[in-house]
Amino acid sequence: MIPHPNVFFLPAAGGEQRLCLFHAPTGVPRSKVLYLHPFAEEMNKSRRMAALACRALAEAGHAVLQIDLRGCGDSSADFGDAGWADWQADVRLGLAELDRRAPDAPLWLWGLRAGALLAATDWGRPANFLFWQPMTNGKLALQQFLRLKLAAEMASGAGKGLMEQMKTELAAGRPVEIAGYRLGAALASGLEAAKLAPAGTPGRVEWLELSTREDAALTPVSEQGIKSWQDAGWAVQPQIVQGPGFWSTAEIELAPALIARTVEALS
Repeated sequence: MIPHPNVFFLPAAGGEQRLCLFHAPTGVPRSKVLYLHPFAEEMNKSRRMAALACRALAEAGHAVLQIDLRGCGDSSADFGDAGWADWQADVRLGLAELDRRAPDAPLWLWGLRAGALLAATDWGRPANFLFWQPMTNGKLALQQFLRLKLAAEMASGAGKGLMEQMKTELAAGRPVEIAGYRLGAALASGLEAAKLAPAGTPGRVEWLELSTREDAALTPVSEQGIKSWQDAGWAVQPQIVQGPGFWSTAEIELAPALIARTVEALS
């Protein structure tokens, strides 16, 4: 029986704190896994799925750490004050904590959506990657987020020129308000520059995407991204799993097959 996760605050720079949940396995860990959540409201929609997957991985013998990045969830600071470099520093905090709790276990970085963009970095150590519905291009991810406000304004007939106006504000270092989130220039520029490109010593990549269609195939963008990792020497295992896009559904939804495939992949 796996106990409830250990909930604690990890000290960060400037006297701040990051909320963490550590899911400990029984016995010696088969691996250590750092979960990096998606962007903005997608994080909240994904909370239930992430919790269930973390528990399933712990039951299968893996040590899993969840961390709320700066300005997200119950961690210090406001979303609008966070930058991409802050989030990279938070990843390093999480990796150090996992090293302390499971020093000899092989490492996996697990990113959902834009979390995959944050994960795909050379962290100076051997690492494997688990990508859930990865976004392959940060510029596109930023545009999709900006369009949330554009869609809302266009519904009222006030969207003309708004996209360029938001980009101008961000380029000038000023934040913009989108769907209840204040997006700062440092975070926007970091996200825009991020790419899901191979980095570090080649290892394993589990590339899992969801679809409600039985005959679904990977998009050309995903296929191109997978090929770039394979060409760099990574052992990539792509698969489409049946389930809804839970990070964007109106109600909280689950994709049990994705959890099962994840446990199988890592175990």
